[in-house]
Amino acid sequence: MKVAVFSCKPYDKRTLATFTKDADVSMTYFESRLSMETISLVKGFDAVSCFVNDDVNADVIHLLKQQGVNTIALRCAGFNNVDLEAAKAEGIKVFHVPDYSPTSVAEHAVALIMTLNRKTHRAYHRVKEGNFALEGLMGFNLAGKTVGCIGTGRIGAAFCRIMKGFGCRVLCYDLYPSQELIDQGCQYITLDEIYQQSDIISLHCPLNASTHHLINKHSLDKMKDGVMIINTSRGALVHAQEAIDALYSGKIGYLGLDVYEQENKIFFEDMSSHIIQDSVFQLMLTFPNVVVTGHQGYFTIEALNHIAQTTVDNLLHHQSDSSGARQLA
Repeated sequence: MKVAVFSCKPYDKRTLATFTKDADVSMTYFESRLSMETISLVKGFDAVSCFVNDDVNADVIHLLKQQGVNTIALRCAGFNNVDLEAAKAEGIKVFHVPDYSPTSVAEHAVALIMTLNRKTHRAYHRVKEGNFALEGLMGFNLAGKTVGCIGTGRIGAAFCRIMKGFGCRVLCYDLYPSQELIDQGCQYITLDEIYQQSDIISLHCPLNASTHHLINKHSLDKMKDGVMIINTSRGALVHAQEAIDALYSGKIGYLGLDVYEQENKIFFEDMSSHIIQDSVFQLMLTFPNVVVTGHQGYFTIEALNHIAQTTVDNLLHHQSDSSGARQLA
């Protein structure tokens, strides 16, 4: 099987190469994203492997079929960038990696919480400049605080377990409550109750029509003043401009983002010598109580190895329970 790997960074190539040494798979690596502009690169390949910001729309899928591509193997859990109906109509199989290391993203969400709370990002720069003053670095104890977790799938459940370990009161919302989390002392309540009671709200739900801009003016109005919002899930869960308005008013006291709605234009690239053409994003970065990381939550050795192994298994149509493989279309 000949596979064109798009949005491929050096670390992707290293891990994928490890798991294709003894497999009947030949991979060609492209750093560019799959889109209408790069579709010509797929000529002669049987399959493509894509990541979160590849644009696999209906037109792209139609041309993939014309070029003889029969499989799309996503190296991620999310698949909102793929037109699954078009893939099904064209007879192209689509796979993703539903479980590549829940603890990686959950732990990164906690890292954002701790950074915002104890202001370690600001303290680091102060100490480097010889400034050891503590004024402006005040934090709070996590023990006893109320943490709301929206979405308790694998990542959300891992996040809840960590926050219980800190001694937090953990409130959850999910269409399918986890008895295991209930047994561990977590409580399932309504979304409005999450908004009203939580000191910290962390998002771990998929992006769909019902969750698009879940954090907006109306939901923020229901929250405590100074609430901490953490998003390591999908960028479009948060209405960026309305979050900025809430930062100005003090409704949001802390904002931690590992994802951003328009991230496909900037994330995963070195933009340090460019002017970022996104005034909303640029404004958000100026707030001292905002921490943004560039879709880094999944980025651990364990997660990358699991993504590579599952992607290769998916390409070979092996759907073993151990690999976590899942066919979407």
